[in-house]
Amino acid sequence: MLNFHKTAAFHTLGCKLNFAETSTIARQLTDAGYDKVSFDEKANIYVINTCSVTENADRECKLHVKRAMKANPDGLVVIVGCYAQLKPEEISQITGVDLVLGAKEKFNILSYLDDLEKSENEGIVHSCEIEETDFFIGSYSIGDRTRAFLKVQDGCDYKCTYCTIPLARGISRSDTIENVIENAKEIAAKDIKEIVLTGVNIGDYGKGEFGNKKHEHTFLDLISELNRVEGIERIRISSIEPNLLKDESIELVSKSKSFVPHFHIPLQSGSDDLLKKMKRRYLTKLYNDRVHKIREVMPDAAIGVDIIVGFPGETEEKFMETYNFLNDLPITYLHVFTYSERENTEAVGMEGIVPIPERKKRNKMLRILSEKKKMAFYQTQLGKTLPVLWEHENKDGKMFGFTENYVRVQKDFDQTFVNQIEFLKLEKILSDGTVSVQSSYESFLAKA
Repeated sequence: MLNFHKTAAFHTLGCKLNFAETSTIARQLTDAGYDKVSFDEKANIYVINTCSVTENADRECKLHVKRAMKANPDGLVVIVGCYAQLKPEEISQITGVDLVLGAKEKFNILSYLDDLEKSENEGIVHSCEIEETDFFIGSYSIGDRTRAFLKVQDGCDYKCTYCTIPLARGISRSDTIENVIENAKEIAAKDIKEIVLTGVNIGDYGKGEFGNKKHEHTFLDLISELNRVEGIERIRISSIEPNLLKDESIELVSKSKSFVPHFHIPLQSGSDDLLKKMKRRYLTKLYNDRVHKIREVMPDAAIGVDIIVGFPGETEEKFMETYNFLNDLPITYLHVFTYSERENTEAVGMEGIVPIPERKKRNKMLRILSEKKKMAFYQTQLGKTLPVLWEHENKDGKMFGFTENYVRVQKDFDQTFVNQIEFLKLEKILSDGTVSVQSSYESFLAKA
């Protein structure tokens, strides 16, 4: 066991949920006496929290192992996360890896560090069968002073034909409402202005809250309770399935002082045929209804969409169904993913493989559409006075922040405004895609 001045470095790949969990693991190590250092500094322990949503995420794991080894060839490298659960033996063969911890073991990292030594051959693997991962570890991340990612749910019971997440994270399960509220209060007490609710399938919140498969509470119950917590300036809902986003939740957000008018709703395809092949739990009509319900009660809400291009069977005609469906929808931006074949998924054996160049072409078309949608949305917000939460980064003398409805703005850097909410008038769209702001009499009144 390390018995001298101990240091640990952390790097996170993938989603907001991973960031929340990395922060929890980091707190375990700092509570045990480790000092946290930058990933490119010399450290005793390097923890890499992996993602395995795309093939690229697998390659990135290897890249960051090399980074750790460059910073300290004698440092111990520990791999956790989704890739570690799915491919533990493969990871253990990577030069430099000393320890691989699966979904169940990663939160017991301290017990595995005793007597861990630098591997000369392959790393040690501690990884359970995913069926054993049926417990919940509450987590939240504090990556900067302005926002925290609060984990409320983990795992997924859906069987989408392209997805490995149920294999990597196990069954759907939730934190108790009491724990979520307690964590939210802890975050608020640290003067963090924004909480982002995260999970694998947060709309399924309440299932497994007390170790069974029943829904003791619902997502609506959760956000209703969080809405009553004092001291939280902003709460943002991360990605939520359209079939689980109910009218009552949309109504609550529309009337809330803390929940912000911003939704991120996965679509994946605008073709009903492909949605059925993907085993999604909705069709385009329901999705269309969700978007228009949000627009009805929150005309200025930001609405983000996840899309997969190049899924097996996506002909040119079906892709254009998606393109036209999105073009007609009053949405704000897209996150576009190129389909990649993943082992042990149903989609791998499907016919109608889309050539890689065609997948890339379709990705580019939708990214261009996304930029047009975002600029059109930003245009509708010009002239309005909105609250902006300023972030800590100083980039070439500029500071950046987001309005409640996710418009990214900038102004000259001023340290006194970091982590502060300022009411400002949105002025014009700049060449880098952000919006300039100006103080005004209306801004002063809004702040007062």
